[in-house]
Amino acid sequence: MKCILKRTGETLAREVEVADTYFTRLKGLMFRRGMQEGTGLLLDPCPQIHTCFMRFAIDAVFFDKNGSVLYVAERMKPWRFGRFVRGARYTLELPGGSLAGRVKKGDEVVLS
Repeated sequence: MKCILKRTGETLAREVEVADTYFTRLKGLMFRRGMQEGTGLLLDPCPQIHTCFMRFAIDAVFFDKNGSVLYVAERMKPWRFGRFVRGARYTLELPGGSLAGRVKKGDEVVLS
């Protein structure tokens, strides 16, 4: 699966791993050494994240069931707790710095 920013047609992640069970969401990116450029982890459902037990920074896009972006967190460092995003169904975690201000609240993302 890949994730595309609808406004520009730009691919945010060409290879998206899905975490949709309790245990896969709980584990998330913990204990990994990093993420390759162009990859992402989609947490479903997920209105809030943390970066405890992580070794690298991430970018995160929170969006609703229709793909409307509700909140974007860029370069979230290890050992941080993110805010609770009301209405968020999905969170896409990406390598830190990969968004570079390109995704804003109100944008739409498409998973295909």
